[in-house]
Amino acid sequence: MTNGYGYKTAVSPANTGGYGYPYQMGAQPMPMPTPMPAMMGGQMPAMQQVAGMPAMQPMPVNVPSGSFVTPSGGNVVTVPIVEESYVENILRLNRGKMATFYMTYENNREWNAKTFRGIIEAAGRDHIIISDPTTGMRYLLLSINLDYVTFDGPINYEYPFQGGKITNTTPLSTSRE
Repeated sequence: MTNGYGYKTAVSPANTGGYGYPYQMGAQPMPMPTPMPAMMGGQMPAMQQVAGMPAMQPMPVNVPSGSFVTPSGGNVVTVPIVEESYVENILRLNRGKMATFYMTYENNREWNAKTFRGIIEAAGRDHIIISDPTTGMRYLLLSINLDYVTFDGPINYEYPFQGGKITNTTPLSTSRE
């Protein structure tokens, strides 16, 4: 079907049968599977073709977030130029520094809010590990309970290398304030 300008008009999902095939009104006989020669020997074929039904179209390929599809159909995955600014990454940049963590625990009768003070040892997507230098106690804190963090000195926020990944093995910051 054309629109008078030589272009095909878009097919509306409202007048299609769900897979881009026209919806036909009226009673139609139920399509029956056609027997295949391989079935005669007791073997099941990998895929049967149903008489009167069009062949299935291949499923589209999943495209990861942040990437795009080239005209030839390939995926190009893009990588951020620098590490993104998340709390976990800021804490990793400040490993080895003393900090105070303010946490809230909802529906807890004993303590709703609690503070932890210690040296930042590691940080992950959902957790923070600190150690208390006076007692030697180590704490694994869940990030979901974190309200905010305070530092006694300056906070390292400049990413030290272009495009580098900050992990728990990245060298410690030089100052332990």
